Amino acid sequence: MLKQVIGCLKPARGESYLDVTAGMGGHGAAVIAATAAPQKATLVDRDPQVAQVLGDKFPAAQVLNQDFLSASRKLLNDGKKFDMILADLGASSLHFEDADRGFSFRKSGPLDMRMDTHQELTAWQIVNNWSQKDLATIFRKYGEEPRADLVAKAIVSARPINDTLQLAAIISRAVPKRGKIHPATKLFQAIRIAVNDELGQLEQSLPIWLKLLKNNGRLAVISFHSLEDRIAKQFFAEHAKSSFDAELKLLTKKPITARHEEIVSNPRARSAKLRAAAKIKTKK
Repeated sequence: MLKQVIGCLKPARGESYLDVTAGMGGHGAAVIAATAAPQKATLVDRDPQVAQVLGDKFPAAQVLNQDFLSASRKLLNDGKKFDMILADLGASSLHFEDADRGFSFRKSGPLDMRMDTHQELTAWQIVNNWSQKDLATIFRKYGEEPRADLVAKAIVSARPINDTLQLAAIISRAVPKRGKIHPATKLFQAIRIAVNDELGQLEQSLPIWLKLLKNNGRLAVISFHSLEDRIAKQFFAEHAKSSFDAELKLLTKKPITARHEEIVSNPRARSAKLRAAAKIKTKK
C-alpha cells in the first residue's frame, strides 16, 4: 500500500519521519526520498536482524532495535517530535518466509513466533505450558474462534507439540475447514498476538504517537485484522469527535484497502486497512 501511504502522509522536503515498524524499509525509502532528509528519520524494528539491515541501508537515519512501545516511550522522553508517523502492524513477509521463525503453518518449523528473538516468551511455551482455559481465551479473543474450547482441549491432549505443521494438523482435526481460509490461520494469529503482545502494544502506543506528532503532523496506521483496526478506529474517532477540543482531523473517513493489482502480487494485502489522521492542536 505504498502509494496510499504516501498519499496520506504527504511527505515534504525537510520533514521528519518516524516508522515504528520499519521492516525492510520499503515505506521508509519512499518517504526519505521525498523528504531528502534521512537524518530526520527514525526507523524502529524489534527484530535484531532487520534492525541491522536498516542500519546498513539507511546509515544517516536513527535506527532503534526495540519494540515500538519501548521506542516510542524513549523518543517521547527524549523530547522528539515528528511530521509523520507510520505504523505498519503485524508480522512481515520476512517472518512468514523463514520457516525457522515459526510463523507459518504451511512450513515445518519450531514453535517460536517471536518478533524479537531476544524475548523469553515463545509460541512453544504458550502451546505446551498454558492452561486449557488460557488457550481458549486467546483463541476466542485474538482469533475470534467460536470453537476455542474444543481447539484448546485438542492441543492440551496432544502435548508435547514441537512443530508448526504438527500444531496445524491438530487444529485442522479439531476445526474443519470453512471456505477458503485454512482453520489454522486465525489460531496461529492468536498465538502470535499473545507472544508479541501486539494489541497491548498498540493500545498503549497510540496516545504516545499523538504526543510525538508536531502540529499538522500525520499519523498512518495499517492493520491486518479486525482487532487492530478497531483499536485504531476508536482512537482516531475519540480524538476527532469534538469540533471544539479535537486533537485529530481524520484523513480517512473509511479505511483505505489495497488495490486489486497489489493483492494479486501480495495476497497478504487483501486484509490490510489503512487509517490516517492529522494533528490539529496540542492538548493542554
